[in-house]
Amino acid sequence: MNKSRILTGAGLGLTALLALTACNSGSPTAPGGAGEEPGGEGLWDVAEDVNLEGSPTFERMSQAGEIVIGVKNDQPGLGYEDPVSGDRTGFDVDIARWIAASLGFDEDAIEWKTIPSANREQEIINGGVDFYVGTYSITEGRDEVIDFAGPYFITGQGLLVAADDDSINGPDDLADKTTCSVTGSTPLQRIREEYGGDVVERGTYSECVENLLQGQVDAITTDEAILAGYVAERPDELKLAGSPFSEERYGVGIAEGDTALQDHINNLFTEGGDVWTALYERYLEPAGVEATQPQVD
Repeated sequence: MNKSRILTGAGLGLTALLALTACNSGSPTAPGGAGEEPGGEGLWDVAEDVNLEGSPTFERMSQAGEIVIGVKNDQPGLGYEDPVSGDRTGFDVDIARWIAASLGFDEDAIEWKTIPSANREQEIINGGVDFYVGTYSITEGRDEVIDFAGPYFITGQGLLVAADDDSINGPDDLADKTTCSVTGSTPLQRIREEYGGDVVERGTYSECVENLLQGQVDAITTDEAILAGYVAERPDELKLAGSPFSEERYGVGIAEGDTALQDHINNLFTEGGDVWTALYERYLEPAGVEATQPQVD
């Protein structure tokens, strides 16, 4: 696998990304992609006469005439919903749009559904979403109850702290601290099992951010690709601490056993390197961060 190098080493590329995003955001409601309009217009066409034989998910979409996509709405640069306009922007969101178009669904046929981390598997199992794209790490436990396409991006777990806090420089400094993360997330489990300290759970990372700003917790842990967006919004108040200490492989969550849909998405990623690169360049590459598209499993 050709692994993305966006978050390796000391994370210097992220520092550059944060500075660039902060300059380009324009306002607190425009952090999705350097102030650009949502969507990947011009990067792909909506496919016609698609027939994904053997996919119960595709059959359900076709009968409904719409596609329901699970996403995040509070992760700037990845999956963000503008509270005023309702526009959805971010790398993950555009990946989802690209997949939808390849299945024959344009923007008007997409129903976006914001799903908390703890509810993702159940929504997929119950058919509440047709697929899920939202910083969704591929793990053995999840792979037992659903399937994944991808990976399409690789990042690493990091720490977010107050800008004036020099007491935390890595996970080993958390033993006497209070750390916040989201219920059902891989980072929460890793901190609790491997590093200890007082760990509190919240429904969203934005809630953790508010707790950190109010001094109610000492740190937030999740993937650095997520944390970067929050620093970009509040560069004078927040910062990343230390270097990434895991590898998180983001996949598209789909119903277990739907190999036809899985193969379709994997082929899209494999053959669509130009689109992946364009999306990466739109949201991340202008900071000078080196990255390569990972090979699918």
